[in-house]
Amino acid sequence: MPKAAILTALEQPLEIHDVDLDKPHAGEVKVRMGASGVCHSDLSVQNGTLMGVAPIVLGHEGAGVVEEVGEGVTSVKPGDHVVISWVPQCGECYFCQRGQGELCKAADASLASGGLLDGTPRFSWNGAPLSQMAASGTFSEVSVIPESGAVKIPDDVDMKVAALIGCGVLTGVGAALNTADIKKGDTVAVVGCGGVGLNVIQGARIAGAGEIIAIDMNETKLQMAKEFGATATINASQGDPVSQVMGMTEERGADVAFEVIGLGPTIDQTITMTRRGGQAILVGVPRMDVMVNIPAFFGIVLQEKTIKGCWYGSSNVQQDVPKLIDLYKKGELKLDELISREISLDQVNEAFDAMKTGEVARSVIVYPS
Repeated sequence: MPKAAILTALEQPLEIHDVDLDKPHAGEVKVRMGASGVCHSDLSVQNGTLMGVAPIVLGHEGAGVVEEVGEGVTSVKPGDHVVISWVPQCGECYFCQRGQGELCKAADASLASGGLLDGTPRFSWNGAPLSQMAASGTFSEVSVIPESGAVKIPDDVDMKVAALIGCGVLTGVGAALNTADIKKGDTVAVVGCGGVGLNVIQGARIAGAGEIIAIDMNETKLQMAKEFGATATINASQGDPVSQVMGMTEERGADVAFEVIGLGPTIDQTITMTRRGGQAILVGVPRMDVMVNIPAFFGIVLQEKTIKGCWYGSSNVQQDVPKLIDLYKKGELKLDELISREISLDQVNEAFDAMKTGEVARSVIVYPS
């Protein structure tokens, strides 16, 4: 019986319990976790910003070793090291066939149900089904996931590093390399410098941005932003960030601006600080009731701005995970530097508290080998 961190109700601390885990069904794999990042999206399920069917095993950013495979599984075998993709991309639906695997129809169903692709979870607790977040449930020593959510990686990649690729890195770097169209020499602004925001910054650096302006209210995050490629910083608690960006860009605004928080006011600021003809990329996950109100003529048509959403870094996981690992091995992508703390599963609530204060880039749960 694996141990797992369970959210029993909204706004409650996670509880560590032994849980039951079924064998993998057809098209599924059982993975013994090596590591799991503690991501802001986990916090968003806890506080109700994102939908979750409690009780639920949280965690969606992980890596581990395949222990068992179900009938028909061919892409991985026992002993393979894998990154967990919380958007298991079927490769066959309308969106996957058009290079938009992050919008996979099959994955949408699992996100809504709290189960796997058939809508049912493999965890149970006290004799009742136990949901698992995003077809993953990486806050468990062992989990069963869809085959399409297991991305094979080389055995020599540290599990702690590999885990981060599964969400924060794919989302942030992907937002810069896939969702946006950053041209060499562009001025990029990044509003929000948490774990995902830092990856947007280094994605913009890799894409060839000339100036990267990091914006946050936390000085610790702004200092980390410099390490990942920011060329200038703005502390939004000390003055209007929009006017400061304008002042840095001869009153034009940023060529590409990213919002990586998910708040109405910062979304408005991000769109406003984007130049005419520029791109505003919305990466942060807002609450369901957050609305964007923009004058159609003066705000969009006359400005010719592109306002674009970004889900999972617009990533094709089977292609992008190997690319990111290659960039890491070449020294172009910082991953070790993202790990602020290594913790055990029973310290997960402390990691949530640290995330709320903004004092960490990532806490990573390291499971016993």
